[in-house]
Amino acid sequence: METNDQDVTGEEDKGEIATGENLPLSRPQRRLLKRIYNSRTTPIIADDLPFLTYREASRYLLSLPEDAREAAYAQMKGFAAAEGR
Repeated sequence: METNDQDVTGEEDKGEIATGENLPLSRPQRRLLKRIYNSRTTPIIADDLPFLTYREASRYLLSLPEDAREAAYAQMKGFAAAEGR
């Protein structure tokens, strides 16, 4: 039997499913991250780690506990604001 990354609605899993106690990113958070990571050629640094794509950033944020997630999200948002994005 073949497995795939689709749910019962036929939509692909985008890697944004909450695991354990973590909640998914809010819609405003997802929208801001997609905007600041769109066509990025230089990484955003958060928690001393570079993130070049929305997918990398969202997976990292979803792996964190809620308090650490908010802090890392604020760092990403601040980094993008400092460079005018």
